[in-house]
Amino acid sequence: MSQPAAKRNPILRAFGTLVRLLLLAALLSVALWLDAQRQLDTPLAIEAPLHFEIAPGSSLPRVINDARAHGLFASTRQAYYLAAQARIDGLASAIKAGEYALEPGLKPRDLLALWVSGKTVLHELQLIEGWRFADALKRVRAAPTLSHSLPADLDAAGVMAALGRPDQAPEGRLFPDTYRYTRGMSDVAFLRNALAAQDRVLAEEWAQRAPNLPYDAPEQALVMASIIEKETGIGAERPQIAGVFVRRLQLGMRLQTDPTVIYGIGEAYDGNIRSRDLITDTPYNTYTRDGLPPTPICLPGRAAIHAALHPAEGDALYFVARGDGGHQFSATLAEHNLAVKRYQLGGGVPK
Repeated sequence: MSQPAAKRNPILRAFGTLVRLLLLAALLSVALWLDAQRQLDTPLAIEAPLHFEIAPGSSLPRVINDARAHGLFASTRQAYYLAAQARIDGLASAIKAGEYALEPGLKPRDLLALWVSGKTVLHELQLIEGWRFADALKRVRAAPTLSHSLPADLDAAGVMAALGRPDQAPEGRLFPDTYRYTRGMSDVAFLRNALAAQDRVLAEEWAQRAPNLPYDAPEQALVMASIIEKETGIGAERPQIAGVFVRRLQLGMRLQTDPTVIYGIGEAYDGNIRSRDLITDTPYNTYTRDGLPPTPICLPGRAAIHAALHPAEGDALYFVARGDGGHQFSATLAEHNLAVKRYQLGGGVPK
């Protein structure tokens, strides 16, 4: 009895074995591919919003291991498949460092896309109009998401030197705004951004200034803006306040503004201005000195800078606080004295 041809021919036997192995490999490959797709489409083990940080220079294996250590993956296979997918797609070296916000329901393939996108978490730090440089520096030094390189005992002049402005007075040079930045930005870089923002705003406003103003340079307008910033928090009043001070400068009158006196008192200021303070001479006492003080007295915002460069027209030379946040403006000293009597001394002068 004769044997089947396949058994008689070793080549046919080997071919059959190879076909079976190839079919088995194909089946295994399909099963593996299907399992990978299921795992890559299965949400990660994120139960609540969290932040995940990728350190600069991190390799793909390190990032995956860090993610595993943080318990991000629902299974070990998810981690392996994600690493494989990154290499297949040529994205292993495209992952960007930074801090990422991860939400429940995020899938591994979405996580990879997020890491490649570089859409990192942005933190906010606000510098407030009317703050002094020291207030802003304190806020920056207290920000936990900034990288701190400035020595804690470095004074304002030293900080300006570190920022590359050794010959510039610090007061008023930071633009008050809400700044957004990524975790790890240096305090120096943050402050340089605020310096550059104030430079830009001042240059823009100076280029569009009204004619015939009593300023020789943009820096003088910045000084005036800082005084306006401290005199009123009511936006509509800023041009009126500016008008009073500009007319005073043009007429050779002293500004006689309390905020500059307070600034000159410095740390000794206890919340009250006394008669002796008005006659005690300092570089910032505008009751004893002519013209503008030598530097700004706070961080002025764009609105105050704009007002300093676009003062309201009129004849008012005086103003007094009404007690409601606003001011009463007067053209003559006699009118002003009546307003003072009414609003500050309780004289009950009729409207």
